[in-house]
Amino acid sequence: MCDCARRLAGADTRRECLPDSDGARFLYGRREVHFLMTRIIVVSDTHRDYKSLERLVLMHKKTADLFIHLGDGAQELAAVKKIYPNVKWLQTPGNCDYASGEASVGFYGCMKARIFYTHGHIYCVKYGLDALLTAGQEVGANVILYGHTHIPHVKYENGVYLMNPGSLGQPRGGGRTYGVLDVSDSEIVCHISEL
Repeated sequence: MCDCARRLAGADTRRECLPDSDGARFLYGRREVHFLMTRIIVVSDTHRDYKSLERLVLMHKKTADLFIHLGDGAQELAAVKKIYPNVKWLQTPGNCDYASGEASVGFYGCMKARIFYTHGHIYCVKYGLDALLTAGQEVGANVILYGHTHIPHVKYENGVYLMNPGSLGQPRGGGRTYGVLDVSDSEIVCHISEL
């Protein structure tokens, strides 16, 4: 269960969603909820760029419910986790994260989203996305997150959102990018942002 749903579990009443003073959080308490959303920040391929990863966390730690790191950045992620222990992370190792001990793929469900995430190298994503799309569909995913290519990409295909956030540490063909995934009970919105 995601954080938004967990906050509401057991609550008898709900309030219209209204932004806090900083516009970052939502309040609950009256009868109808007009909009509940979970924001997930997706990052990949930081390649020891501690400063960019920390900057991203500082930018979004008040507004994001979850961060997902798609690999090739285990060292800086471990350091950032120590500095910001209250930030929730999911992660998977990349081809440069030797002996990380993490699973090569992960699955996370929240509201409408069933998210399959991986670095992508085990699916040869530099040469096409068919194997990755098939793997995600086999587990019932409607969102597939991957990295490895360092090139940002968002596409909707056969009922599935495919998103590569690009790279914070070694971008190819543009600036330092990351993904934003906004999920509610009624929709999924994916987009790429530049740091």
